[in-house]
Amino acid sequence: RPQRWQVQNQQQRSEVLRRALMAADKTFRGNASQFFVAGELCRRGYYAVVTLGNAANTDILCSNVAGTKFVHIQVKTYLPGNKTCSVGQKAEKEYQDNFFWVLGGIPDPSQDAEFEFYVIPAAVMSRETKAMHQRWLDTPGKDGQPHKDTTVRTTFIPPASNQYSWDISPYRNAWHLIEEKLAD
Repeated sequence: RPQRWQVQNQQQRSEVLRRALMAADKTFRGNASQFFVAGELCRRGYYAVVTLGNAANTDILCSNVAGTKFVHIQVKTYLPGNKTCSVGQKAEKEYQDNFFWVLGGIPDPSQDAEFEFYVIPAAVMSRETKAMHQRWLDTPGKDGQPHKDTTVRTTFIPPASNQYSWDISPYRNAWHLIEEKLAD
């Protein structure tokens, strides 16, 4: 019969393995999302390069065929069916007008769900993320206590919403916004 400490060690190792697999799954899904977004842009006739973390604030660099116009794309990933997508504090940063966020809903292979993409100009993401966070800070929490500031920033995925959120539904599959920036 195994000793109690042996069972606890096995449970701890199982928990560590479970957490590592969950982290790897998130990493795989995030990488896949970047390649799916790049693939969609290539399908539309543009050059799209995944930077693999080698460019600050840019997951994908995309250009027109002539190489005369470029856009930078930051990709954030969520599971379709989730209510939110975590975007972080850098979503509040004001980038130039050739910068976009793509929120990619990448289904788990076992899910019977479609891929979802929201193509959002950085100026819109910045303005709305700042406003949403400020509304949250300005609204008292439990028992009237003020909310404490945090680095967490999320965007609600339609149809989910709350009293602080903004509606991203107009940006679903809005690839035309990138195409307009790359037009000759």
